[in-house]
Amino acid sequence: MITAIVVLLVTLLTVVGLLAAASIRVLREYERAVVFRLGRLIAQKGPGLVLLIPAVDRMVRVDLRTIVLDIPPQAVITRDNVPAKVNAVCYFRVVDATRSTVEVERFLKATSQIAQTTLRSVLGKAELDTLLAEREKLNEAIQQTVDEHTEPWGIKVTAVEIRDVEIPSAMQRAMALQAEAERERRAKIIHAEGEFQASKQLRNAADVISGNPAALQLRYLQTLTEIGATQNSTVVFPLPLDIINAFMDAAKTTTGEDAANGATPELENGARAELPEGAKVSQPARKRRAVGSPPPTQ
Repeated sequence: MITAIVVLLVTLLTVVGLLAAASIRVLREYERAVVFRLGRLIAQKGPGLVLLIPAVDRMVRVDLRTIVLDIPPQAVITRDNVPAKVNAVCYFRVVDATRSTVEVERFLKATSQIAQTTLRSVLGKAELDTLLAEREKLNEAIQQTVDEHTEPWGIKVTAVEIRDVEIPSAMQRAMALQAEAERERRAKIIHAEGEFQASKQLRNAADVISGNPAALQLRYLQTLTEIGATQNSTVVFPLPLDIINAFMDAAKTTTGEDAANGATPELENGARAELPEGAKVSQPARKRRAVGSPPPTQ
């Protein structure tokens, strides 16, 4: 009899312990519980100790921490008909555990699908240059669109970031050629601006030197000093134009006097060679005078 009573007590205690274990739940600070009683939503509970009626209440745990969702690569055709593969990452969290449980079946999968669809839709309206250079605007547009779709589910999308953009190799080569041409254009413009500024400075220097002829001689000497400092075998000696002009004037004066006195001996010899054999040629009297002597009187 005593043994039966002990067994009964142990059984009752075991049943009570199992019922207590089934009716008590402990939730962490970042967790919430959505309780259903006989299939009907009662309330949202937690964190801490939550008491349930065994076999009557059912609890669904919801994590309120930020979830990092990796969006797989999506095949996108941009507005300027350039194919690309783009992947991104989405950050979101549950702000209303009740709606995330009641309004949508699996909020994680639903958010992933809407993020992929929105990524293709937004990037398909943008050009390739915008996709590469203005990612912040595209990230903001994707985040706002996804947040609008997930707000009825009690989910807040905090950020969407585009990570990698893969384009065909042919397009990469074309972009490299375009960038190289752009750099060459900038280099030519900078070189032309430098030449323009240098020409202005040279003009100013010429105006300063033209005011004093001695300055030009000093510049000649400075140039010779710079050439000699490099130990070159070639020596350049600048010759003033005034000396050359004096020789050129003297040569012109001599040439004019010879033309006034008659044909040159070479021309006379040539003309004599054309005469028939035995013909006599009379020599005209040439009047010569020294350079600088007065002309003869008539």
